[in-house]
Amino acid sequence: MDQPPTGAAPEEPEQQALFEWSDTAAVPAAHPAFRDSPEARRMLDVREVYAEPAALDSPRGRQIMAHLPGARVTEVASHWRIPSLHGNDGNIARWVRIKTETLVLGMKHTLRTRPNGRSADWIAPGASNGCAMACAYCYVPRRKGFANPITLFTNIEAIVAHVRRHVRAQGPKTEPNQCDPQAWVYDIGENGDCSVDALVCDNTADLVAAFRGLPTAKASFATKFVNPDLLALDPQGRTRVRFSLMPSDDARLLDIRTSPITQRIAAAADFLDAGYEVHFNLSPVILRPGWQRDWADLLSHLDDVLPIRVKQQAAAEIIMLTHNQSLHEVNLGWHPRAEDVLWQPAAQETKRSQNGALNVRYTRDMKRESLTHLQQLIATHTPWLRVRYAF
Repeated sequence: MDQPPTGAAPEEPEQQALFEWSDTAAVPAAHPAFRDSPEARRMLDVREVYAEPAALDSPRGRQIMAHLPGARVTEVASHWRIPSLHGNDGNIARWVRIKTETLVLGMKHTLRTRPNGRSADWIAPGASNGCAMACAYCYVPRRKGFANPITLFTNIEAIVAHVRRHVRAQGPKTEPNQCDPQAWVYDIGENGDCSVDALVCDNTADLVAAFRGLPTAKASFATKFVNPDLLALDPQGRTRVRFSLMPSDDARLLDIRTSPITQRIAAAADFLDAGYEVHFNLSPVILRPGWQRDWADLLSHLDDVLPIRVKQQAAAEIIMLTHNQSLHEVNLGWHPRAEDVLWQPAAQETKRSQNGALNVRYTRDMKRESLTHLQQLIATHTPWLRVRYAF
């Protein structure tokens, strides 16, 4: 893969500077206009929109564009095929800037709910693809090429109707499993972050509202962004938020443009009190010198600061790092320091994913030993934290 043009300096990671939040910042109070606040505009200051004509003409597309009166609009035949965006290797040096200033609007043409059985029972058709955050290990860009801004799907009515039909067709859940003892769990944010999507439109609100009326199912999504607007959505226990956590030193290096780790932890009680089920993703686990000590510190912090009501209902997923050759090469163009810890050929082996991509993961023995060690740390420091799933 080509490197950025000579003289084009990669942008500096922005994880700590984005909102000027310190690691001990208080969780913002719920405010219905957070998406219109200066803090939100630091995450998304959209100046350019690529859109399928049908997406622009849809009610959701018109809602989005009404809030972007100054944005330049380029119509495209497909949200997947935008040569000046995804196919331009000169965009690597603008990886973060594009995420801030560019939005893609498309239609979700294939509505399919896939079985999962790991984190969730089912993967619902997502309402977005891509993200305004820039986590260096994210798997979504592997199919995108040289840019990965948010793509929002504007036919949300069709997505919600599909999910409702699928849930009702399942009937009640008759046997408990690792996903949930009673409800069918649907992941609604597999390829994006629903908390960030909610800065742009009401897709997340519509999905939360839909599951509020589905007593046999729960929505579920992982997030690295604390969006107080979500506190007003009244999920009534039918949506599970999974706050992704890792040691703060790893997050500062790898979780670019996200809420600080302590901010995510501090938000747990607010989200529980607002009617969400709150779980945690210990993800991804990065093996580097001192990782055991730093995970022990993180778990001890969880035990120290979380109130009893959060602990009583909490559960966790453990996900070890999986990386990818193409993403590794893209990262070298905008954030090469991340690859010092993500790309470890001596410790990794190739892995063919379910979608056919060739990825790398820690060797089988190293992964097994590390998972055992992390589970021992959990038993020691957070014995109340049930591990639902480890991968």
